[in-house]
Amino acid sequence: MDQELRVFAVDDDPLVLRALERTLRWHTIPVEGFTSPSSFLQRLPYDGLACLLLDLQMPGLTGLEVQNAISRRGMSMPVVFLSAWGDVPSTARAMREGAIDFLVKPVEEEALLEALERARVRAVALRERLRIGRDAEQRLGRLTVREREVCDLVAAGLLNKQIASKLSMSEKTVKVHRGRVTRKLGVDSVAALVRLLFNRSASPPS
Repeated sequence: MDQELRVFAVDDDPLVLRALERTLRWHTIPVEGFTSPSSFLQRLPYDGLACLLLDLQMPGLTGLEVQNAISRRGMSMPVVFLSAWGDVPSTARAMREGAIDFLVKPVEEEALLEALERARVRAVALRERLRIGRDAEQRLGRLTVREREVCDLVAAGLLNKQIASKLSMSEKTVKVHRGRVTRKLGVDSVAALVRLLFNRSASPPS
């Protein structure tokens, strides 16, 4: 799997943007620069490993609004904020909503590279989490409606007798459904079933 990180840099100051691009290219880091949030949002989506290097204050959309926009699109791209001035509320909100770092301009090269490495690690983890979640969703999609009902109740810790009562069926029928669920999902225990359901629910939306 390609572990190379592509950086999308968004800053309304062309001089700052060119300086960022030169620094990153010097370190052989792929970068695409945008002088407006709207041009960046029009560029999306991007399926590879990526990080967003994002100015906080820009005309039109602020950096925080861009962060919210990509979140609403179901994207899990790590964000590093840049600002010529940084206030505590904005920093706290950015970090609370998942930003990797908040760097004050002019950014020191070493601090920038360290932040981008943290972003790369986060991006790799998010991609793996998404892969696991999609696999879980695909496997769960093999179940019939009734099998999924039984699956959820088994995962909730109910016994066959309780499931039979709740779904108005015999215990024998519950056992048949449980067997089918086990085979279709490829799990060998209730713990593995719970883990599968958790992986699906914990996955970022696609």
